[in-house]
This record gives sequence, C-alpha cells and structure tokens, in this order.
Amino acid sequence: MSASPESLDLARAAAHAAADKLAEEIIGLDVSEQVVITDVFVVCSGSSERQVSAIVGGIEGDLIKEHRRKPLRREGERDDRWVLLDYGDVVVHVQHAEDRAFYALERLWRDAPVVDLQVEGAGA
Repeated sequence: MSASPESLDLARAAAHAAADKLAEEIIGLDVSEQVVITDVFVVCSGSSERQVSAIVGGIEGDLIKEHRRKPLRREGERDDRWVLLDYGDVVVHVQHAEDRAFYALERLWRDAPVVDLQVEGAGA
C-alpha cells in the first residue's frame, strides 16, 4: 500500500509553499509502509533560523488557505532549527541546513520510496 492521493496532494502543496519561501533540498518520502501514523514525510531546509521560520509560516499559511488544514501538532518552534508540522497523513520537517546534514533523515528512511512532489529542483 502506498500513500493516498489526498496525502500526496497535501505533501505537494506543502512542498510548493516551502519552495515559495526558497527552501532547499525539498524531498518527499512515502513512509506509509514503514509507519502506521502517517503516509508522507516532506523534508526541506533553510540556511538560517529566520528562513526556517519563514518556510514554516509559508507552509502553514498556504495549507490553511488552500486546503483548510491546520497542523495537529507543531514541535521545535522555539529554536527554529528543526520544526515539525504534523498534519496527520503528512508530516513536514523543516530543518536548518546544518541540522539536516547532521540528522540525515533521508539516510534514516532510505528504504522509503521518494515521492514526486512536482516542484522544480526538488529531490534527493
């Protein structure tokens, strides 16, 4: 079983919102086979805490406006180094570039298929 079409649509919307805020290395991972609580991880990075915050704000704003979806949970806003937005079927990780290199989520979830987010320049 793979991610639902609704999950893929929401992941693509989050990726596009992140790209609008100049997020780097945007990637989607279909974790529906490995994790029972979500379908897709969207991972992206910013070069500073300010940019991480702007990316998070852009994603939240676009998903509320276009999909009427608010995150169920938000984690990591205090430091703006790694902010997690949990939408249930999609979890968005916005990381500072240094933290992303250190934690290497793509390596941790390397068995998960990459999702085509339909964002120019997106991918591993």
